[in-house]
Amino acid sequence: MIVPMSHILAFSAVMFFMGLACTLAQRNLIMILIGVEIMLNAVGLTLVGASALWQQVDGQIFVIFLMAMTSAEVSISLAMVVYLRRRKGTLDADAFDEMRG
Repeated sequence: MIVPMSHILAFSAVMFFMGLACTLAQRNLIMILIGVEIMLNAVGLTLVGASALWQQVDGQIFVIFLMAMTSAEVSISLAMVVYLRRRKGTLDADAFDEMRG
């Protein structure tokens, strides 16, 4: 393996926490979605690095399924964002608080 696993895990952890910070700090729905995507990419990077370390293809196959799930999530989420933008006229997450119990 060319890159040490500790470097992959450190980079993946930084990516995950950047995505988490983006998700928690932003009020814009599109930025929240970008933060979730960054977190999913960090998990995928960890799986690919672990599969390369152990010389198994299971992690890489799982990442392919993760990418398919991510593309479906993005298409549904962006459709919802477009609908919510037309309905309320804003993308601020605080404007959509009617669903609170």
